[in-house]
Amino acid sequence: MSNHQLLAIMPILTLSLTACVLMIQASIKRDQDIALKISALGLILSVWAVYIASDYTQSATILLMVDNWSLFFTVLILLASLITLWLSSDSFASEGERKEEFYLLLVLSVLGAVVLIQSSHMVALLLGMELMGVALYAMIAFPERGLLPLEAAIKYLVPSACASAILLFGFALIYAATGELSYAGIGDKISLGLQQNPIVLVVGAAMVMAGLGFKLSVVPFHMWTPDVYEGAPTAITGYLATVSKGAVFIALTRLYMDGQLYQYESLTNALVVIAIASMLIGNWLALRQQNIKRLLAYSSIAHFGYLLVVLIAYAGALSASAINPLIGQSITFYLAAYIVTSLTAFAVVVNVAGEDQSKSELSAFEGLFWTRRIQACALTVAMLSLAGIPLTAGFIAKFYIINVSIESQLWLLLGTLVVGSAIAIYYYLRVVFAMTKVSLQTTTDGVRSGLCAEDIVALILLLSVLLLGTWPQPFINIAGNL
Repeated sequence: MSNHQLLAIMPILTLSLTACVLMIQASIKRDQDIALKISALGLILSVWAVYIASDYTQSATILLMVDNWSLFFTVLILLASLITLWLSSDSFASEGERKEEFYLLLVLSVLGAVVLIQSSHMVALLLGMELMGVALYAMIAFPERGLLPLEAAIKYLVPSACASAILLFGFALIYAATGELSYAGIGDKISLGLQQNPIVLVVGAAMVMAGLGFKLSVVPFHMWTPDVYEGAPTAITGYLATVSKGAVFIALTRLYMDGQLYQYESLTNALVVIAIASMLIGNWLALRQQNIKRLLAYSSIAHFGYLLVVLIAYAGALSASAINPLIGQSITFYLAAYIVTSLTAFAVVVNVAGEDQSKSELSAFEGLFWTRRIQACALTVAMLSLAGIPLTAGFIAKFYIINVSIESQLWLLLGTLVVGSAIAIYYYLRVVFAMTKVSLQTTTDGVRSGLCAEDIVALILLLSVLLLGTWPQPFINIAGNL
């Protein structure tokens, strides 16, 4: 490997070094404050390493592709991980000296997410996914108090293990049909594979899509999502909803485009069915939820259904011999808006409810506007953004999806998106309405005065959502140049 290739993978090397330092620190002196500072410093240095790597964008061996698109999402995921680190710093106060392992697990999971984002080969995809997933199993089950986190970890472990097995079998079938495992190599050999082994290739591609569908929790692979979201520590639920799912979707996009999987009409039709089911079922089941974490779980199913519309539109654009530049911008803007908005929502849930499961019910948020106004405003903006209300990031993101759907003439998907969004407005506004209620708890607690660190973080996230919605042009320019 050349020096330029080493500089290109500096973020991965920095995260790996941070994990090694954390292991050495834990073996010498167990101190959770030191571990927290090492983790935070490692993530910050990784962001700086991205700046270095941006001057050396290239293919780093056959496994990784370091380009501006992957580096952009690497920065976004590192910043989201920093927020997760801060939110989880007080989550396991009762765990005592065993808390250092949590920070090591978080860094390893972020490392896996970065490898997943930059993967250009199925080996790197599997390596990144398993590194991220195995660390997540332990992070979900980390608290010793109560059986709910352990139950959530098992419910995440079993489907993920099945997904990995299906994914591996799909890789084997694609390799048997094309003789390639790199995305570009599969794309080059796919036409020949379709002529010689069409059934093997289509079945292999379908199994790969099914395996990744488990990780994204789109319908019909969604059954684990609400229970895991509810049982996991709230900060880790936010990490799972943003960093983990975001990294998997970027890997899916790379494989779908570079591997030219859009050439399978049957596969595209399957994605249409999955997208429609995810948009309708995700929003419909969210209507019945009284727990805000379960509500956000079903909401995430619907949002990744919206994102699948862009991949379907990509196949339509190519068949019409007109690659739409809006497609890449749509994925970039929607994922960024979704990650920032979801982090805002989960940050408020962490700050208000903590790890008390009873406080995750909607009734526990009644009167929040009168007791913790900044937190209430942040959650309100997050709910409005997820609903796609104007002046928020979610509105511009959905506008992109609608625009792409119209240009690709995906009328059925567009109609489903509109119906699903209309359903979603109701349950998002339920959360806002609950915070305006005046309850006995409201009059007892009184209004909190002054700004604390929790309010500052919520305020920064709130302003980020509003900035993306009211002044999106700078971000659109960045997305257009990736």
